[in-house]
Amino acid sequence: MRNITLSVDDEILDKVRVVAAEKRTTVNAMVRKFLSEVAGRDEKQAEARKELLRLMETSKGRMRADFKFDREETHER
Repeated sequence: MRNITLSVDDEILDKVRVVAAEKRTTVNAMVRKFLSEVAGRDEKQAEARKELLRLMETSKGRMRADFKFDREETHER
């Protein structure tokens, strides 16, 4: 694990220390968790994008370039 140095406004740091104490954790642990979530979110978004593209490629839907929306067909019972 590597160390980093951050600059944080004094008022913000004071408030975050209170939150950390209430959660029985440390500011350091909160920052680590936040950064892990950000990194994971980017990976999840990339995976979701790939899956969406795969579904678009393999879909048997009617969204061809020449598809026209037919209101009557949509509301047929």
